[in-house]
Amino acid sequence: MIEDFKIERISQIIIHVLYSRFENFPIDAEGNRNAPFHTAFLKAFADKLQDKINDINYFITMSSWLHGLSTTLGQTFFEKTAHILSDGEKREYTSKKLGLLKITEHQSTEITNIISDLYNDVCVPNVANEEQRINALNYGNEVYATGFSADVYYETDNEIIAIELKSVKPNSGEMRGEKKKILEGKTALQRLNPHKQVKFYIGFPFDPTGNGTEYNKERFSNTVINLRKSFALNEMLIAEELWDKLSGSSGTMQTLLDLINTIATTDFIDNFNYINDINNRLEPKYLNILRKWNLHDEIFIISNIDSIIQKSKTNKSLQKLINSTLFDTSGKYKTERAHDIISLLRKN
Repeated sequence: MIEDFKIERISQIIIHVLYSRFENFPIDAEGNRNAPFHTAFLKAFADKLQDKINDINYFITMSSWLHGLSTTLGQTFFEKTAHILSDGEKREYTSKKLGLLKITEHQSTEITNIISDLYNDVCVPNVANEEQRINALNYGNEVYATGFSADVYYETDNEIIAIELKSVKPNSGEMRGEKKKILEGKTALQRLNPHKQVKFYIGFPFDPTGNGTEYNKERFSNTVINLRKSFALNEMLIAEELWDKLSGSSGTMQTLLDLINTIATTDFIDNFNYINDINNRLEPKYLNILRKWNLHDEIFIISNIDSIIQKSKTNKSLQKLINSTLFDTSGKYKTERAHDIISLLRKN
C-alpha cells in the first residue's frame, strides 16, 4: 500500500501536469498556420489519412502538443513520482564541485574492454561477471570516473539503488553510452561504499509492446537498438516491475493509472477552477472534489474552517493565507500555504 501522504503528493503532480497541458491545448491550428515542409511531406500519406484526419494543420499542431506531453511526463511526472515512491532523489556526480568520484586506471580500462567485448559479440551482458572483472582490478592509480547522474537514487544501511529513467524509444546508439556510464557509476559508488551492495538499473516507465501494466522484457528489449547487446535482463526495470521496485509494494503502476484516471476527467479544468475559488469552499461539491483528488491537507483545512476563521480574526497572517488560492498560476498546489494554515491552527 502506498501511504496517503504520498498519494496526495502524486495527485498534486498529476493536477499540475494536467493544468499545464490544458493551458497549451490547441483549440485550432492558428498557432501553426505555416508548416510547409510538414504539409508537403504529408501529401504522400493522403490516402492513409483519409477518413482519419480532416485537418492536416491541426494534426501537425496536435502532434506537437503530444510531443510536449511526452516531454512533461518524462521530465516531471515519472521522475518526481519515482522520488516520492522511493523516498529517493536525483543524484549527480558530474563535476569535481558536485563530488566527481574516482575509479582505478585498471578499472577504467576494463570497463572499456567490457564495452568492446559486448559490441564485438565476445560476450553477452552479465552483471555478476562484469562486476567480478571490474572489482578484481581495484588497485593502482586512481582516475576520475566519467561524470554521471542517477535519475533516482536512494540508500539504506546495506544497499544503494540507482536508476536511470529512459524513454521507451531511446535514440539510436544511446545504449552504449548508458552502459559505460552505469558501469563507471556503479564502480565508483561501490569503491566509496565498500560495505554496501550497489545496484544500478536502467528503467522504462511502461512497455509499449504490451497492454496496460503488462510487460515482457525480452519482447520489449528486442525493439530498442542495442538494448540487449548492452544490458542483461536483470539490469532493466520495466513497467510495473519498475514502479513496484520504487514503492516496495505490488500493484503500484495500476494505482498510478487509477489516480490519473480519477483526476483526468473531461470536467477537470472546471473542477480546478471551482476549488481554486475560495468563495466555493463551504459548498458540498468543493469538499467532494478535494476528496476525489486526494488533497488531504485541504480536506483538513475545510473540515476545520470554522475554527480557522475564528482564529484568523486576531491573526492577520492567517487571514491572508485562508484568502489566497490553493494553486499558483502554473497549477502547482501551494503546499507551504496549507502547512502554514495547519500550523497556525494548531498553535496555542
